[in-house]
Amino acid sequence: MSDILILLSHPEYARSRANRAMAEAAARVPGVEVAHLDGLYPDGRLDADAEVARLIAARRVVLQFPVQWYSTPPLLKAWQDAVLSRMFYVHPDTEGARIAGRPLMVAATAGNTPAAYSAEGVNLFPLPELLKPLRSTAHRCGLAWREPFLVYEARGASDEALASAGERYADRLRAFAEEG
Repeated sequence: MSDILILLSHPEYARSRANRAMAEAAARVPGVEVAHLDGLYPDGRLDADAEVARLIAARRVVLQFPVQWYSTPPLLKAWQDAVLSRMFYVHPDTEGARIAGRPLMVAATAGNTPAAYSAEGVNLFPLPELLKPLRSTAHRCGLAWREPFLVYEARGASDEALASAGERYADRLRAFAEEG
């Protein structure tokens, strides 16, 4: 059983600097498993049995991704549709109930500035507001929502800033692992 399962989805991970820095820092934290969905399923065909087993085996779950058009990348959405629908609609008593109360955290990167995610900014809403569908999903599945870990200006950040973000992420994961 992994202490923390990070479900990472990034369709262009090879070019990612921010999510890669975060994933590499996270992988150094004891008890963390990073499952890169796009690497595991390059053809987009998920193994629902394996993903359900992976989720059931985790004590805590993190969804890590770059925000794309105010949502998750396509493969993470497909994962939600396949795995969560199966666990909570098809087999709620034998699968979904097994993860009731598990903590869920989102770790998301955004290419723009925090000011762009405001009522006056180009995105109109704060990033945590844009993540509300995921919070609602967590609630519907009986998962305990935790405050998201957010990184802004991911595309233009310096290597030093991304290394710092990775270390802050690793610190947050250590604290997440210690939560009651």
